[in-house]
Amino acid sequence: MFPPRHSYAVPLAHHGVLRLGERPLVMAILNVTPDSFAESRPLDRDSAVAAALRMEGEGADLLDVGGESTRPGAAPVSAADELDRVLPVIQALAGRLRIPISIDTYKGSVARVCLAEGAALVNDVTGLRRDESLAGVVAEGGAALVLTHSRGRSDDMYALARYGDVVNEVTSELAEGIHRAADAGIARDRLILDPGIGFGKTHEHNLRLLAELESLCALGPPLLVGVSRKSVVGIITGRPLRERVAGSSALAALAVERGARIIRAHDVAATVDAIRIATALRRAAGSRER
Repeated sequence: MFPPRHSYAVPLAHHGVLRLGERPLVMAILNVTPDSFAESRPLDRDSAVAAALRMEGEGADLLDVGGESTRPGAAPVSAADELDRVLPVIQALAGRLRIPISIDTYKGSVARVCLAEGAALVNDVTGLRRDESLAGVVAEGGAALVLTHSRGRSDDMYALARYGDVVNEVTSELAEGIHRAADAGIARDRLILDPGIGFGKTHEHNLRLLAELESLCALGPPLLVGVSRKSVVGIITGRPLRERVAGSSALAALAVERGARIIRAHDVAATVDAIRIATALRRAAGSRER
Protein backbone atom coordinates (compact mmCIF):
# COMPACT_ATOMS: atom_id res chain seq x y z
CA MET A 1 0.00 0.00 0.00
CA PHE A 2 2.79 2.40 0.92
CA PRO A 3 5.73 3.43 -1.31
CA PRO A 4 9.21 2.77 0.14
CA ARG A 5 10.32 5.33 2.70
CA HIS A 6 13.85 6.59 2.08
CA SER A 7 15.86 8.91 4.28
CA TYR A 8 17.21 12.15 2.83
CA ALA A 9 19.66 14.78 4.04
CA VAL A 10 19.10 17.86 1.89
CA PRO A 11 21.92 20.44 2.28
CA LEU A 12 20.74 23.98 3.01
CA ALA A 13 22.43 27.36 2.90
CA HIS A 14 23.24 28.57 6.46
CA HIS A 15 21.20 25.83 8.11
CA GLY A 16 23.10 22.55 7.86
CA VAL A 17 20.89 19.88 6.35
CA LEU A 18 17.18 19.21 6.16
CA ARG A 19 16.67 15.68 7.45
CA LEU A 20 13.79 13.72 6.02
CA GLY A 21 13.45 10.39 7.78
CA GLU A 22 10.29 8.60 8.81
CA ARG A 23 8.47 11.81 9.82
CA PRO A 24 7.26 14.06 7.00
CA LEU A 25 7.79 17.80 7.54
CA VAL A 26 5.46 20.81 7.37
CA MET A 27 6.39 23.91 5.39
CA ALA A 28 4.38 26.86 6.72
CA ILE A 29 3.15 29.45 4.22
CA LEU A 30 3.75 33.12 4.96
CA ASN A 31 2.42 35.35 2.18
CA VAL A 32 3.28 39.04 2.34
CA THR A 33 1.33 40.00 -0.76
CA PRO A 34 -1.70 42.27 -1.14
CA ASP A 35 -3.51 39.73 -3.35
CA SER A 36 -2.89 36.28 -1.83
CA PHE A 37 -5.74 33.90 -2.62
CA ALA A 38 -5.79 32.56 0.94
CA GLU A 39 -5.24 35.64 3.11
CA SER A 40 -7.87 38.24 3.91
CA ARG A 41 -5.38 41.10 4.19
CA PRO A 42 -1.70 41.75 3.57
CA LEU A 43 0.66 41.37 6.52
CA ASP A 44 2.97 44.18 7.60
CA ARG A 45 6.42 43.26 8.88
CA ASP A 46 5.51 42.98 12.55
CA SER A 47 2.36 40.96 11.85
CA ALA A 48 4.29 38.67 9.51
CA VAL A 49 7.00 38.08 12.11
CA ALA A 50 4.39 37.30 14.76
CA ALA A 51 2.65 34.88 12.38
CA ALA A 52 5.96 33.15 11.58
CA LEU A 53 6.82 32.68 15.25
CA ARG A 54 3.33 31.37 15.95
CA MET A 55 3.56 28.82 13.14
CA GLU A 56 6.97 27.70 14.38
CA GLY A 57 5.39 27.17 17.79
CA GLU A 58 2.62 25.12 16.20
CA GLY A 59 5.19 22.68 14.83
CA ALA A 60 6.28 24.02 11.44
CA ASP A 61 9.60 22.64 10.22
CA LEU A 62 10.23 25.27 7.53
CA LEU A 63 8.82 28.70 6.68
CA ASP A 64 8.07 29.68 3.06
CA VAL A 65 7.99 33.47 2.58
CA GLY A 66 6.40 34.78 -0.62
CA GLY A 67 6.07 38.29 -2.01
CA GLU A 68 4.33 37.63 -5.34
CA SER A 69 1.02 35.86 -5.68
CA THR A 70 0.97 32.86 -8.01
CA ARG A 71 -2.81 32.46 -7.98
CA PRO A 72 -4.48 32.26 -11.42
CA GLY A 73 -4.80 35.71 -12.96
CA ALA A 74 -2.37 37.37 -10.54
CA ALA A 75 -0.40 40.31 -11.92
CA PRO A 76 3.40 39.99 -11.92
CA VAL A 77 5.43 42.30 -9.70
CA SER A 78 8.89 43.74 -10.15
CA ALA A 79 11.89 42.36 -8.30
CA ALA A 80 12.16 45.65 -6.40
CA ASP A 81 8.56 45.46 -5.18
CA GLU A 82 8.94 41.81 -4.25
CA LEU A 83 12.05 42.57 -2.22
CA ASP A 84 10.30 45.46 -0.50
CA ARG A 85 7.75 42.95 0.76
CA VAL A 86 9.86 39.97 1.75
CA LEU A 87 13.24 41.35 2.75
CA PRO A 88 12.18 43.20 5.95
CA VAL A 89 10.44 40.03 7.11
CA ILE A 90 13.42 37.75 6.40
CA GLN A 91 15.80 40.21 8.06
CA ALA A 92 13.58 40.44 11.14
CA LEU A 93 13.30 36.65 11.40
CA ALA A 94 16.97 35.84 10.83
CA GLY A 95 18.39 34.84 14.19
CA ARG A 96 14.95 34.65 15.83
CA LEU A 97 13.44 31.77 13.90
CA ARG A 98 14.99 28.38 14.61
CA ILE A 99 13.59 26.69 11.50
CA PRO A 100 14.94 27.24 7.95
CA ILE A 101 13.46 30.01 5.80
CA SER A 102 12.48 29.39 2.19
CA ILE A 103 12.04 32.23 -0.28
CA ASP A 104 9.18 31.61 -2.69
CA THR A 105 10.42 33.27 -5.88
CA TYR A 106 11.39 32.58 -9.46
CA LYS A 107 13.61 35.68 -9.76
CA GLY A 108 17.35 35.23 -9.47
CA SER A 109 17.90 38.76 -8.17
CA VAL A 110 15.37 38.28 -5.37
CA ALA A 111 16.77 34.88 -4.43
CA ARG A 112 20.34 36.22 -4.31
CA VAL A 113 19.50 38.96 -1.80
CA CYS A 114 17.31 36.73 0.36
CA LEU A 115 19.89 33.95 0.51
CA ALA A 116 22.48 36.50 1.59
CA GLU A 117 20.13 37.63 4.37
CA GLY A 118 19.52 34.18 5.78
CA ALA A 119 17.14 32.22 3.55
CA ALA A 120 18.22 28.58 3.25
CA LEU A 121 16.31 27.37 0.22
CA VAL A 122 14.45 28.64 -2.83
CA ASN A 123 10.94 27.56 -3.81
CA ASP A 124 10.58 28.12 -7.56
CA VAL A 125 7.08 27.61 -8.91
CA THR A 126 8.35 27.77 -12.49
CA GLY A 127 10.78 24.84 -12.28
CA LEU A 128 13.72 26.94 -13.56
CA ARG A 129 11.83 27.88 -16.74
CA ARG A 130 11.27 31.60 -16.16
CA ASP A 131 14.51 33.30 -15.09
CA GLU A 132 17.72 31.82 -16.45
CA SER A 133 19.78 33.40 -13.68
CA LEU A 134 18.00 31.63 -10.83
CA ALA A 135 19.73 28.26 -11.18
CA GLY A 136 23.15 29.89 -10.99
CA VAL A 137 22.16 31.86 -7.91
CA VAL A 138 20.99 28.70 -6.17
CA ALA A 139 24.16 26.83 -7.11
CA GLU A 140 26.45 29.65 -5.99
CA GLY A 141 24.56 30.13 -2.75
CA GLY A 142 24.69 26.46 -1.81
CA ALA A 143 20.93 26.50 -1.31
CA ALA A 144 18.36 23.77 -1.70
CA LEU A 145 15.77 24.17 -4.45
CA VAL A 146 12.10 23.21 -4.61
CA LEU A 147 11.56 22.43 -8.28
CA THR A 148 7.85 22.76 -9.09
CA HIS A 149 5.99 21.50 -12.12
CA SER A 150 3.87 24.17 -13.80
CA ARG A 151 2.92 25.35 -17.23
CA GLY A 152 2.68 28.93 -18.43
CA ARG A 153 2.10 31.92 -16.19
CA SER A 154 -0.70 32.95 -13.88
CA ASP A 155 -2.73 34.37 -16.74
CA ASP A 156 -2.56 31.40 -19.11
CA MET A 157 -1.84 28.29 -17.01
CA TYR A 158 -5.28 26.76 -17.48
CA ALA A 159 -5.17 27.20 -21.25
CA LEU A 160 -2.06 24.99 -21.16
CA ALA A 161 -3.66 22.29 -18.98
CA ARG A 162 -3.78 19.73 -21.79
CA TYR A 163 -2.29 16.31 -21.14
CA GLY A 164 -2.49 12.92 -22.76
CA ASP A 165 -1.35 11.24 -19.54
CA VAL A 166 -0.86 13.78 -16.77
CA VAL A 167 1.23 11.53 -14.51
CA ASN A 168 3.67 10.56 -17.25
CA GLU A 169 3.95 14.09 -18.61
CA VAL A 170 4.46 15.73 -15.22
CA THR A 171 7.09 13.08 -14.41
CA SER A 172 8.86 13.75 -17.71
CA GLU A 173 8.76 17.54 -17.30
CA LEU A 174 10.07 17.33 -13.73
CA ALA A 175 12.90 15.14 -15.04
CA GLU A 176 13.73 17.92 -17.51
CA GLY A 177 13.86 20.34 -14.59
CA ILE A 178 16.30 18.04 -12.78
CA HIS A 179 18.54 18.15 -15.87
CA ARG A 180 18.34 21.96 -15.98
CA ALA A 181 19.41 22.10 -12.35
CA ALA A 182 22.30 19.70 -12.95
CA ASP A 183 23.49 21.71 -15.94
CA ALA A 184 23.67 24.78 -13.69
CA GLY A 185 25.70 22.98 -11.05
CA ILE A 186 22.95 22.29 -8.51
CA ALA A 187 23.70 18.99 -6.82
CA ARG A 188 20.91 16.43 -7.05
CA ASP A 189 20.80 16.02 -3.27
CA ARG A 190 19.78 19.68 -2.96
CA LEU A 191 16.58 19.16 -4.96
CA ILE A 192 13.00 18.77 -3.70
CA LEU A 193 10.25 18.07 -6.25
CA ASP A 194 6.72 19.50 -6.21
CA PRO A 195 4.10 18.17 -8.70
CA GLY A 196 2.46 21.60 -8.70
CA ILE A 197 -1.11 20.83 -7.68
CA GLY A 198 -3.28 23.56 -9.17
CA PHE A 199 -0.63 24.98 -11.49
CA GLY A 200 -1.65 24.37 -15.09
CA LYS A 201 -3.89 21.43 -14.20
CA THR A 202 -7.61 20.77 -14.06
CA HIS A 203 -9.41 19.28 -11.07
CA GLU A 204 -9.21 15.84 -12.66
CA HIS A 205 -5.48 16.25 -13.34
CA ASN A 206 -4.87 17.24 -9.71
CA LEU A 207 -6.74 14.22 -8.36
CA ARG A 208 -4.94 11.83 -10.70
CA LEU A 209 -1.55 13.18 -9.64
CA LEU A 210 -2.41 12.89 -5.96
CA ALA A 211 -3.78 9.38 -6.40
CA GLU A 212 -0.60 8.26 -8.18
CA LEU A 213 1.90 10.36 -6.28
CA GLU A 214 4.11 7.36 -5.63
CA SER A 215 4.95 7.27 -9.36
CA LEU A 216 6.91 10.51 -8.91
CA CYS A 217 9.00 8.99 -6.12
CA ALA A 218 10.95 7.12 -8.80
CA LEU A 219 12.55 10.41 -9.87
CA GLY A 220 14.69 10.28 -6.72
CA PRO A 221 14.47 13.59 -4.83
CA PRO A 222 11.96 13.93 -1.97
CA LEU A 223 8.46 15.16 -2.81
CA LEU A 224 6.76 18.30 -1.51
CA VAL A 225 3.00 18.62 -1.94
CA GLY A 226 0.86 21.73 -1.49
CA VAL A 227 -2.93 21.34 -1.41
CA SER A 228 -3.71 23.82 1.37
CA ARG A 229 -7.06 25.58 0.82
CA LYS A 230 -6.78 25.02 -2.94
CA SER A 231 -9.68 24.65 -5.35
CA VAL A 232 -9.23 20.87 -5.48
CA VAL A 233 -10.32 20.81 -1.81
CA GLY A 234 -13.16 23.23 -2.44
CA ILE A 235 -14.53 21.24 -5.38
CA ILE A 236 -14.49 17.99 -3.42
CA THR A 237 -15.99 19.38 -0.22
CA GLY A 238 -18.09 22.26 -1.52
CA ARG A 239 -16.50 24.46 1.15
CA PRO A 240 -15.48 28.11 0.67
CA LEU A 241 -11.87 29.14 1.15
CA ARG A 242 -12.03 29.78 4.89
CA GLU A 243 -13.65 26.41 5.61
CA ARG A 244 -11.15 24.11 3.92
CA VAL A 245 -8.89 23.31 6.87
CA ALA A 246 -10.32 19.84 7.49
CA GLY A 247 -10.33 18.91 3.81
CA SER A 248 -6.81 20.23 3.31
CA SER A 249 -5.54 18.27 6.32
CA ALA A 250 -7.20 15.07 5.14
CA LEU A 251 -5.69 15.42 1.67
CA ALA A 252 -2.28 16.17 3.21
CA ALA A 253 -2.45 12.93 5.23
CA LEU A 254 -3.33 10.95 2.10
CA ALA A 255 -0.45 12.59 0.22
CA VAL A 256 1.90 11.47 2.99
CA GLU A 257 0.65 7.90 2.60
CA ARG A 258 1.53 8.09 -1.09
CA GLY A 259 5.06 9.35 -0.61
CA ALA A 260 5.03 13.10 0.14
CA ARG A 261 7.87 14.04 2.51
CA ILE A 262 7.01 17.73 2.95
CA ILE A 263 3.53 19.28 3.12
CA ARG A 264 3.17 23.00 2.39
CA ALA A 265 0.32 24.43 4.45
CA HIS A 266 -1.39 27.55 5.77
CA ASP A 267 -2.95 25.83 8.79
CA VAL A 268 0.07 24.41 10.57
CA ALA A 269 -1.39 22.91 13.74
CA ALA A 270 -4.10 20.97 11.92
CA THR A 271 -1.62 19.75 9.30
CA VAL A 272 0.90 18.64 11.92
CA ASP A 273 -1.83 16.59 13.64
CA ALA A 274 -2.94 15.00 10.36
CA ILE A 275 0.63 14.02 9.50
CA ARG A 276 1.23 12.58 12.96
CA ILE A 277 -1.83 10.36 12.57
CA ALA A 278 -0.84 9.23 9.06
CA THR A 279 2.70 8.49 10.25
CA ALA A 280 1.51 6.53 13.28
CA LEU A 281 -0.70 4.35 11.11
CA ARG A 282 2.14 3.77 8.66
CA ARG A 283 4.44 2.68 11.49
CA ALA A 284 1.78 0.34 12.84
CA ALA A 285 1.33 -1.22 9.41
CA GLY A 286 5.09 -1.58 9.02
CA SER A 287 5.53 -3.29 12.38
CA ARG A 288 2.82 -5.82 11.52
CA GLU A 289 4.50 -6.62 8.19
CA ARG A 290 7.77 -7.36 10.01
